[in-house]
Amino acid sequence: MANSNSNSNTKKKNKPLRFSSLLVLIISILLLSSSTSFAKSRRPISDAETRQKKNECYADIESGMWGWQCKSSVVDKENCALKCLSPSCYELVYGSDPLEEGEKDLIRSQEFKYCMHKLSMGESLEGIKGSFDY
Repeated sequence: MANSNSNSNTKKKNKPLRFSSLLVLIISILLLSSSTSFAKSRRPISDAETRQKKNECYADIESGMWGWQCKSSVVDKENCALKCLSPSCYELVYGSDPLEEGEKDLIRSQEFKYCMHKLSMGESLEGIKGSFDY
């Protein structure tokens, strides 16, 4: 009888463990599915959303999360903010030729914005580079 009593205690102890494991699994699935649906929202990112995210990036840079090199100059801060906004768009548009001091590159700025738009729609990023050359 002692054996059956210890068996029922073991079963009772395993129930919370199973429940916790199941709960963690469900939460993980929900988080993964929500991040996937966000990436392919089929709704273009708005200018306001881009500005808000860029301001959050600036705050992260100022707090030191991106390292000292991102705070060393205005242009370094801007390059880091663009990387923060979208690493893939930054690499595609600015990766081989980052912004330099005093540079205003309206064409690449439009390409970056177009890249963000396509990315938010879940579309391919092909054809972005050079799409605003005049």
